Amino acid sequence: MNPILPRTFHMADAEAHVMPDGRLYIVGSTDTSGSGTYCGTVHHIWSTDDPALEKWIDHGVVFENSERSPGIPWAKGVPLYAPDMIHKNGRYYLYMCGANAFEAVATAEKPEGPYTDACKIEGADGDSIDPAIFVDDDGSAYYLWGQFHLRGAKLKDNMYELDMSTYTDNILTEQLHGFHEGSSLRKIGSRYYIVYTDISRGRATCMSYAVADSPLGPYKKGGVIVDNIYCDPGTWNNHGSIQEYKGRTFVFYHRSSQNSGTSRRVCVEPITVRDDGSIPEVPMTSNGASDPIDAFCEIDASLACRMKGSLYIVPDPQNPGAEKLTSCGGGNWTEAWAEYRTVDLGSGAHRFFVNASGFGSIVLMTEKDGRIGRAEVNTDGAVFSRSGAVLDKVPSGVQTVWLLFDGSGMEVRSFGFE
Repeated sequence: MNPILPRTFHMADAEAHVMPDGRLYIVGSTDTSGSGTYCGTVHHIWSTDDPALEKWIDHGVVFENSERSPGIPWAKGVPLYAPDMIHKNGRYYLYMCGANAFEAVATAEKPEGPYTDACKIEGADGDSIDPAIFVDDDGSAYYLWGQFHLRGAKLKDNMYELDMSTYTDNILTEQLHGFHEGSSLRKIGSRYYIVYTDISRGRATCMSYAVADSPLGPYKKGGVIVDNIYCDPGTWNNHGSIQEYKGRTFVFYHRSSQNSGTSRRVCVEPITVRDDGSIPEVPMTSNGASDPIDAFCEIDASLACRMKGSLYIVPDPQNPGAEKLTSCGGGNWTEAWAEYRTVDLGSGAHRFFVNASGFGSIVLMTEKDGRIGRAEVNTDGAVFSRSGAVLDKVPSGVQTVWLLFDGSGMEVRSFGFE
């Protein structure tokens, strides 16, 4: 399910790599719930061997750059922005950047770290943010970095010095490609793909791709892979990677929560790379790499993949580790809704119920049947109660489901079908 990590952990900018042990590892920047600022001063690494990407192990803090424990001596206490990691010649390398544009690498003997002995990436340190690392089939390593215009070069064998004779500027630009930040380089077949944060639709909510015949280009823009618009009223950016694992290819991305651009969580969607090299755009979903949600189990309302209006996802203080929808309503049904893609309604449902508080109406809508049920919510303050309704039609099969809100002060913990 999305997000793929526990609700109490906020990861953005996820880079996914399969390491020699066959496990899939992800590393990203670490947001703090409700902090109002991007990223913290630690990096975690998580890994899985689960094909459904549901069971993850947190390997804990693998690198820290706090005032107390400054892993970047020349940028003590600077928050750690988007990282990347790679394996080469029996060593593991964690590439990092920070709020003052430092660029660094630390090394480890195991993919889960700990990573130590950070050093500068000469030629990139102090220049910009968002490193991307890639090792080609011949063992050559490439390093990309930059915001607004992407630059790159080969790395020397020591994995921290750039071969400036290969330096290439304007690999991607904002003007030609919509490039905002957050590059990630992969090879699929004989083609090289850069996945990046694209601002072409007005906000930096898209992850798009560009294709080339060599790692440093020239690159031609392909299209959008996933757009996290409407994931939260405060959303601003997107950043992630693509990775093949156990016969499927996935896009890893983040989406916001808590009416904030800085409480982000990593999500995943299966994607298709066509024979012609193109990647069709996929929508955000609630189920991600997992099977569709079972309609006849109680569905966590905070699994909403898109929302419109004033509503957003917040922690549920009465249920530690859980979340709920809040600020539902305040408009008409076309202006306030939560989307759940996808839900398995089996051979058919006859009733739906909601566990909600506040005052108003919640209308059920499905993609094939339209608006087919309406539950009234009328509780005192933050008291939650279960209400429901008989459905006008019998929805069945796998569908996208919406809850449409009309009222004030409503919150929703869960809903489901009978």
